[in-house]
Amino acid sequence: MARPCASSLSRARRRLGSAPLRRLFEILAGPVAARTQAGSFYRGLRAVAADGTTLSIPDEEAVTWRFPKHGGQVLEFGYPLLRLVALVECGTRAPLGAAFGPDTTGELGYARRLLSHLDTSMVLLADAYYDAYDFLEAVTGTGASFLLRSTRKRRPTVRHPLPDGSYLTTVCAGRYQAGRGYGRLEVRIIEALMTIELADGTRRTELWRLMTSLLDAQSYPAHELIALYHRRWQAETCYFSLKSTILDGRVLRSRTVPGIEQEVYALLTVYQALVRTADDLVTDQPGLSAERVSMIVLLNAAADQIVAAHGIAPDGPVDLVGAIGRAALAGLLPKSRRRRLKARVRKRNSKYTFTTGKHPRSRRRNRGGLDRHQAYGEA
Repeated sequence: MARPCASSLSRARRRLGSAPLRRLFEILAGPVAARTQAGSFYRGLRAVAADGTTLSIPDEEAVTWRFPKHGGQVLEFGYPLLRLVALVECGTRAPLGAAFGPDTTGELGYARRLLSHLDTSMVLLADAYYDAYDFLEAVTGTGASFLLRSTRKRRPTVRHPLPDGSYLTTVCAGRYQAGRGYGRLEVRIIEALMTIELADGTRRTELWRLMTSLLDAQSYPAHELIALYHRRWQAETCYFSLKSTILDGRVLRSRTVPGIEQEVYALLTVYQALVRTADDLVTDQPGLSAERVSMIVLLNAAADQIVAAHGIAPDGPVDLVGAIGRAALAGLLPKSRRRRLKARVRKRNSKYTFTTGKHPRSRRRNRGGLDRHQAYGEA
């Protein structure tokens, strides 16, 4: 009796390459929320968030030439890292697109590859890493609006105060371009005092400066944009599902560069398939929020179906919900507000020494409107 070799699967994967899985992900990727779905739209604009994360990969010579390790003054340390940047639909947490590669390239480098997924029906939410003039100009060129946090380095001039306390100003390119001069982009600034309450009751207040291309204060009030910006955390929740739920905090298994690319696309494809299953439940039961559908229940139910192979060829009509959907409906999360989630993986070092002092220290005076805005969130 012939028995397959233990390495047969890995050799088959090597022959397959990453192109088929990349194409499969591109077919599945994209927005899934209907216009009536709560949390995915703001005044007719589809809210999407851009953010990045890193995945640990095996410490092998076959991959470190492409994904180098971090080096200190004497020794290298930690696992090699792969940087992943995704454009995520808020509410459903469905990726519209993803780009990845060595973490020697910053998030903006990969985010620029995702601009083709933006259009005039969207508003992009992003953190302070994305406030570079060239990137904002490129986003504006797609027709999409943006709302992001500005870094402390910017000291905008109050050119035109608005009644809601925000003000209009211009962002200039950092270098002179022949034939164009210094590029200028008109933006609106909203300064907000964010008060964060920790689990132990400790409260900390920080000044955040939000920058947006939504210039009309009457159509897009400042207090609504402050609340809208909090949806940016949906991208972190997406990474939590990828790294902590599906991967369970593990290092990627592949020990070759094509194998790593294949594995990442497979991970994204499985995640997007589960997101679309959750969207089927929302379609079947109007009023159900996609945020109440547990990714853990979906993953376990899908794995059980694959192992048990029940209902692969159903006798009767195909049910939209199916066995996976019924398991998810039986294990819905409570209606109460969920805490913000971030992927729990072992860090190679603390990031807080690098983020200290990144917030603005003082407000720009705006004599034409409200003194300040305040928003409350959870850590």
